[in-house]
Amino acid sequence: MNLIVVSNRVARGKANEPMTGGLAAALLPVVENSGAIWVGSSGRVRDGFQKEPFAEIEALGAGALAMLDLPAAHYGGYYEGFANSALWPALHSRSDLIRTSQGDYLSYREVNAFMARALMRFRKPDTGFWVQDYHFLALGAELRQLGVTEPIGFFLHTPWPTPAVIEGVPHHRELIEAMLAFDLIGFQTAQDCENFLTYVRDEFELPVHDGVVNSSYGRTRLAVFPIGIDAEKFAQAAAKAISHPDVSRLRRSLNGERLAIGVDRLDYSKGLTNRIHAFDRMWTLHPTLARTVSLLQIATPSRGGIEAYGNLQNEVARLVSDVNGRHGEVDWTPIRYLNKGFNQSVLAGLYRTAQVGVVTPLHDGMNLVAKEYVAAQNPADPGVLVLSKFAGAANELDTALLVNPHDIDGMARVIAMALSMPLTERRLRYETMMDTLKRHTITHWFADFIRALQESQNECAPSIAEPALADSSTMWQLRGAQGVARFH
Repeated sequence: MNLIVVSNRVARGKANEPMTGGLAAALLPVVENSGAIWVGSSGRVRDGFQKEPFAEIEALGAGALAMLDLPAAHYGGYYEGFANSALWPALHSRSDLIRTSQGDYLSYREVNAFMARALMRFRKPDTGFWVQDYHFLALGAELRQLGVTEPIGFFLHTPWPTPAVIEGVPHHRELIEAMLAFDLIGFQTAQDCENFLTYVRDEFELPVHDGVVNSSYGRTRLAVFPIGIDAEKFAQAAAKAISHPDVSRLRRSLNGERLAIGVDRLDYSKGLTNRIHAFDRMWTLHPTLARTVSLLQIATPSRGGIEAYGNLQNEVARLVSDVNGRHGEVDWTPIRYLNKGFNQSVLAGLYRTAQVGVVTPLHDGMNLVAKEYVAAQNPADPGVLVLSKFAGAANELDTALLVNPHDIDGMARVIAMALSMPLTERRLRYETMMDTLKRHTITHWFADFIRALQESQNECAPSIAEPALADSSTMWQLRGAQGVARFH
């Protein structure tokens, strides 16, 4: 199969560039090793009159990157509008933060259609398409409209919420109808998959048997594919990174103190404010830990044009200042707070330096930081992972110290417990988690999904003549009614 991987953005994987976001870090080795073509946004937009959409195509290991200039008239509504102000909050069960408009939805569908047309230049008789994440929920349907009969798979890197939550998204029915054009839909956890199945069963009244939905598109298989990392490679990188200048400076600055580390995008789903409150509470409950342990919190800004993110950045900065002012000394800063990214090799060294890894999202699809922290540890003297029970990684890393990120006092107690854990217990927990990471690698995730995609597509070829549900209003009707122009 000639594989085309599609995502909103691509990772170029240059040695000295920061890497933020689990999707980019996860797909990079897949493309490098498989020979796939990875198509995504270049980060630039273009006017409608320009004919050539690709800004750049470059080799990446055995594969290639194709970076696309998206249409200027629709990018804002697609990305900051519908994808990240409607879908993202809903997928993370924050219906209260949904902010979107009819125009945003139309732009989202236009960009999905634009991407489908751009992908046709790569199509071959043995091509398979693998679509990544919530930015392109409708891409499978758009490809079917263009006559694509080859296998099309979709993988969701975020959670999928309960039906009651997803119903808060405008046009949810049309979007999920469009998703049934995929041959295979993959989720991070069994709960995510069950939530989707429940919606399809209750809303559409479609037959579902053994994870297969039958619609007029054909058969869509739903399955769970928890994403992994290359744990052994990451462990080697962590051991080498101890001598990196950034890591060496951090180690010297600690002066024998212990370190906890958190690495996140600056996003409300990551539980950053609760985490800071927990450390504040810990130093209050355990004053002997003052001056003996500090938190390094790396929070890379993202989506700054969205109000909720600007508010969060201000709130986190204020909280850090308050906690440092309350507990700090002239020669000791409790929380070291950085708003910048680091490349993977440096992060590996930072993880290895920290005695505690704090991964406490309120809701997360998987969270590869949790897996990277474990893999980076020194086997002879490993640190302890404190992990939210609402991260997908908790289903696999069950010997981490699992916490409820809404329980501030509980988190404070568990972080203090992690700092006092004896070596024998730390090694046992680490070895159990590392065994899991080695059994479920990024390579296994890739191979399992592609195998299932080939099997699913062979079961029943989809119909491309009609939408999945005859009684649903289609996007084509919406486009005609609103007079929305297409880009050609």
